[in-house]
Amino acid sequence: MWRALGARAARSPRGGTPGTPRAGTPAGTPRAAPAALLARQCSCVTVHGARRARRAWPRGHGEGTAAEGGGGGGSGSGSGSGWGGWWRGALRGRPALAGPGRLMAALAGVFVWDGRRIEEEELRRSAQEMKHMENLSSLAQGSGPMEFQPSEREQPWELIMDKKHFRLWRRPIQGSHLYQYRVFGSYTDVTPRQFFNVQLDTEYRKKWDSLVIKLDVIERDVATGSEVIHWVTHFPYPMYSRDYVYVRRYNVDKENNLMVLVSRAVEHPSVPEDPEYVRVRTYESQMVIRPHKTFDENGFDYLLTYSDNPQTVFPRYCVSWMVSSGMPDFLEKLHSAALKAKKMELEVRDYLSKGSDTAPEPCGPAQLEYA
Repeated sequence: MWRALGARAARSPRGGTPGTPRAGTPAGTPRAAPAALLARQCSCVTVHGARRARRAWPRGHGEGTAAEGGGGGGSGSGSGSGWGGWWRGALRGRPALAGPGRLMAALAGVFVWDGRRIEEEELRRSAQEMKHMENLSSLAQGSGPMEFQPSEREQPWELIMDKKHFRLWRRPIQGSHLYQYRVFGSYTDVTPRQFFNVQLDTEYRKKWDSLVIKLDVIERDVATGSEVIHWVTHFPYPMYSRDYVYVRRYNVDKENNLMVLVSRAVEHPSVPEDPEYVRVRTYESQMVIRPHKTFDENGFDYLLTYSDNPQTVFPRYCVSWMVSSGMPDFLEKLHSAALKAKKMELEVRDYLSKGSDTAPEPCGPAQLEYA
């Protein structure tokens, strides 16, 4: 290897006259040419890697003034001072919000939670959607199916399935060929706690969901309890299996008798794409549960809102059929797994208990518990 590198260095116009060492390099040193070439190659790889990462970064990150910790844009005085601003901020304990900070983390293979964790506002919006649905349900009692009144900027919801225990709607996602789906239903034979725990327990899901190939918690945010999950699942033949990397967070509001679970796709440096699977990069899910009485008594309503881009080549109506038929099937499997947990056939971790090894102490308002 060294002989090949030495030969390339001797032929390189940047190495000076062939066979002549650079200034400052002792003549006749056998490692001088290979070492110089290796150093240049490492430098080029680093520069190109930084350029690629910078091009992939969202426009606007790191383009502020030096005082803001940005790259200074086109100003000569700001160029380079952004890095210093980031380091000063890091030394003060300030979150690494600036573009260069994220760039360094990306190059180092470190996951940065800022801008990726599930925030309280997202949990709050999901809870508001449940209240809106309950209002519509009460108004529609005895007067036919519920009808949503979307705002001017929203697409209308279309009822595509009306069963005894649930209703399923869909609506087009603006600017794409995809649909967003919404299920509103009830169960009366399991408790909200059991149903909620079964959704959260990744180890238990590996036992009841035969489609799961891999399901692991990759990383956890100490500040909010948000978790990054890697999920690989079978898809109907002849499609390849899909893999999802997503962040999730749940909220149990004891005062308002409500449970919320929010998930959405994210990228994580420790889970690169695998050629055996198709990576799903667009994915969102919100599950809200309202107990009829308490968390430990049978009976609850739930609202599931879901959308993803499975990266298929099938027509839109085929994908819609797969999702609209697959979602009720998943919910029924989830319900059956909750019934087995109720009968103690399989042990399920209790995410609502303060004694659970996964549930941290409440943070934020007194009525909220996060994990």
